[in-house]
Parts: sequence; C-alpha cells; structure tokens
Amino acid sequence: RSKTIHKNLNPVWEEKACILIDNPRERLYIKVFDYDFGLQDDFIGSAFLNLESLELNRYADVTLSLKDPRYPDHDLGNILLSVLLAPREQQRSWKIKSMQGRSMKRCSFPCLSIRLGSKKYLFMICQVDLSTLSKEQTHKLEMPLEEGEGCLVLLVTLTASAAVTISDLSVSSLEDPKEREEILKRYSPMRMFHNMKDVGFLQVKVIRAEALMAADVTGKDSFMTHFCVVELNNDRLLTHTVYKNLNPEWNKIFTFNVKDIHSVLEVTVYDEDRDRSADFLGKVAIPLLSIQNGEQKAYVLKNKQLTGPTKGVIYLEIDVIFNAVKASLRTLMPKEQKYIEEENRLSKQLLLRNFIRMKRCVMVLINAAYYINSCFDWDSPPRSLAAFLLFLFVVWNFELYMIPLALLLLLAWNYFLIVSGKDNRQHDTVVEDMLEDEEEEDDRDDKDSEKKGFMDKLYAIQEVCVSVQNILDEVASFGERIKNTFNWTVPFLSWLAIVALCVLTVILYFIPLRYIVLVWGINKFTKKIRSPYAIDNNELLDFLSRVPSDVQVVQYHELKQDPSHSPSKRKKNNPG
Repeated sequence: RSKTIHKNLNPVWEEKACILIDNPRERLYIKVFDYDFGLQDDFIGSAFLNLESLELNRYADVTLSLKDPRYPDHDLGNILLSVLLAPREQQRSWKIKSMQGRSMKRCSFPCLSIRLGSKKYLFMICQVDLSTLSKEQTHKLEMPLEEGEGCLVLLVTLTASAAVTISDLSVSSLEDPKEREEILKRYSPMRMFHNMKDVGFLQVKVIRAEALMAADVTGKDSFMTHFCVVELNNDRLLTHTVYKNLNPEWNKIFTFNVKDIHSVLEVTVYDEDRDRSADFLGKVAIPLLSIQNGEQKAYVLKNKQLTGPTKGVIYLEIDVIFNAVKASLRTLMPKEQKYIEEENRLSKQLLLRNFIRMKRCVMVLINAAYYINSCFDWDSPPRSLAAFLLFLFVVWNFELYMIPLALLLLLAWNYFLIVSGKDNRQHDTVVEDMLEDEEEEDDRDDKDSEKKGFMDKLYAIQEVCVSVQNILDEVASFGERIKNTFNWTVPFLSWLAIVALCVLTVILYFIPLRYIVLVWGINKFTKKIRSPYAIDNNELLDFLSRVPSDVQVVQYHELKQDPSHSPSKRKKNNPG
C-alpha cells in the first residue's frame, strides 16, 4: 500500500516496492482507491500488468488504464509505473513467513527493522538467552519489547540441521542414489544412539489437485488462485500460488526432519483472496506411520474438522525414513506441543459429544462391575461356580509377572483375530454422526459470529464451559486410547507394547518385586538431582498420548475416491 496523496487528481507517489514472485507468468494486480476518513475507501479502478511482456534486468515504463468491472466503458484514468523484472537473490525475501539466524556471534545483538506504510523505521529490541533453551525442540516465547509497549511472540527452535526445505520435482533427495544412501545411513540401526531427537526424514511431493471447489461466488476460473500449506507439528511450509485453474499443479517437494514418528502430516488447500483472508477448500491429515513410501495417492479432501468429505482430491507422494529404536524411545518422552493452531470455542454439540464419549468409556467399567457382582450374587449358578473355581486357582497360583503376561495375551488374541479376518474393530458410526452434527453447527456459528454485541460476562461463562469441554475430551480420549492400543489401531504402537510387556514380564519373573520398587524409588528421588532441568513425565501416559482416540481414527481414515474424479475415467468419457 502506498502513502495517501491529498487533494490531487494527478497524484505522484514516487515509491518503490519489491515483490517476490514464483511464477513469471503471473499478472501483477494493481488497485487504486479514494481514501475516506472514517468510512470505507472508494474503489476507483484496477489494472493488470502482464509480467511476460517485460525484459529481464531492464527497467520499463508502463502506462496502464484503470478499469472497473461494473463500469467497463468509463474512463477512470491511467497509472504510470516503472517496472524492473530481476532474478531473485538467494538470501533476499520480501514476503516473510519465517526468520532464521545462522552463524551469529555470541556478542551480537540482532534486531528486526520493520517499515509500516509511510511510517519511519521502528527499532524494537528484545533479548533471548539461547543457552537456557533445549535443542531440537520448539519453544513458544513471549518477550517484552525494550523501550516500547507490548511483547513479541516467538517460536524458537535450536537445531543443528536444516529442518525444512522446498524444491522442485527435479531436485529430489531420495532419487539421487548418493543422497538416498546417505539418508538411509543416517537413520540406520547402527546409529540408533546418535542424535536421539533426530528420529527420521520425511519427503512430501505435492503434485496437483483436481476438481476443487470454486470458493469465488462467480465460479469463474479467472478468479481461482490456489495454494497449498504443508504442516508437520510446528513446521509449516506453503507452495506458490497457481492462478486460473480448478486443477492446479504445484509439483513441489517438501522435506522435514521427523522428531516424533507419531506426528501427523497436514496438507491444506486454500483459495487466495486479494481482499480477504484465504478461503479454506479442503484438508487431509496423514499419520506418518500410515504412509506407504514412494506411492502416489489421491487423497479426498475433507472439511476443517476432518469429519467429512469436501469437493476435490489432492495427489501426494510421500516417503518417510526413520530409525525404529529412536522412534520407540521418543514414544516414552513428552509429546511436542503444537503452538500453531486455532483457539477452542464453546460448542453445544462438542460438549454433548465429549460427554457421550466419556459415558461410553465409564459404562464399560460399570457393566464389568455388574457382571462381577452377578457372579457374587449367583444369578447363574454354573457361571458363578466357574468364576469361584477360577478365582481360587488364580489367587493360589498368582505371580506378579502374570499381569503383563495377561495383557500380552490380550494383544496377541486381538492380533490373531485381525490376521484371521475376524476383525472386531469397526468405525464408530455414532461418533461419525456426532461429528457431522458438530460440523453443521459450526457452519451456523460462522454466520452468527458476524453479529457482534455479546456481553462481557458471557466470556467468563464461555471460558469455564470450554475448560469443562476440554476435560471431558481428555478423559474420553484416555479411555479410547487404551482400547485402541489393544485393538491394533496403530500396529507400530501395539508391537512396541508387546516388546515392552515381554521385557516387563521377564524382569518381573526373574527379579524380586522389592528390588524393582527400590530401583524405581531411587530413580524418582534422584531424578531432579541428576537432571535439574528434566521435565516430569509419565512414560505410560506419554505412550498413550501417541495412540489416536476414536475421533482421531475417524479423522485420519482415508476416504475412497469418487470414480468420477479418476483421470482415466474422464479420458474415456471425453475421447476427443
């Protein structure tokens, strides 16, 4: 945006602006407004500049006629530009999405200078002591600004490697034999104890999307501007924008360092709007453990809540390479908090859904208690007699190692049912129906949110209700995660549970319990002495946090592609 020229029908700005472009075939869009104090600015006209008509590294004086689609025959004036099209410098970026500091001296005080419109440069400094931050972990910092009001919110990660990169399809790390061998060597079993926080390597090829929804009310291709955002935990990258196409092709490669193999890759497609925030078109969430390496797949786009399909599919090819030992050890550590996410809001349907989920988990325990009580009451004499004899046998012969052994047998039994085709798992239609109802309510809330005038005291009530809502979600998710561990919802975690239970069974079998409890107590009492900055955690809860709940299972469930979206099907229907 330029500065405002007052009381002049022939304004002269003499301003310079640098714009970073990814595609020289893009058109530069210019709009001119009449500034109104206190009111909405009046639109005068707009013009497009075709960048393909410019010569590289040579200034060109261009005169563009302003047009208004509502008055195509009116003469709205001209705008004169001096334009230079030059190749992008490697270390120069005018559209800032993230900032990185490299090779900085300890005594230096780096600062960021920002120019806001016609204002002078503003220098505000905040100091961060990097020595207090742990490595290979994202920290959310709220730093007060010196000699100024307010604070700066930072996401800081100390890493020894290039965590994320973007490149074209022609530059693929895994297709180069030498680079692929180097990556495989980096995550080989022989290097299981080298850099424990570097668990794996992820490469995502974002190829194209098809049959996307027209977010613009006109539905014309000329207004379609699509781009794609790829997220892994707190790492977020985006593609360039493709114009005038409901079937955009990006052909970009994104690479990430995997810190937790249980992370979920999120790919979101947006329609860029010049006047408002980008319009959401669709999204997919892909757990890293469900990825089939080197296979190009068409993923059906879902809505914001990931509960149902929306229009369009996106073609991705994903490869993930990781060290299983590092991934297993990382499973027993606290899960990385995701800072870039939307705030929770009050929802009656969500509150009801979480209550029903918690009730279902509690009812399982209540029904089990009723069943045991019925044996005590001898409602069925044969069953009660069998239970009584079993109780005597178990109590007489009980050893502590039988507890993990019983859980091990339960895992083995469910695995046998899955292998034999007698899978007792089924997608919960009740949860899916509740999620669909929640989506409809969110659509209504979006329309109602435009009406302002809520009383301040309602915010306090909303905060309390959101807290209750989140507690219900945590309790319900905890019960569902325990169930899904034994249901082989995530085979990697179930196999890890088998290994852990086998080790625990052997330890409890050969080592007396008093020595195990003694070692555990000494470890707990001396943990803070040995590691003053260690984070208190529970390995079992950290393990369960990686198991998806029933809602997440539905969200991560891959939808079947509509046959009408198949390229081969369209070729048959359109032979010409």
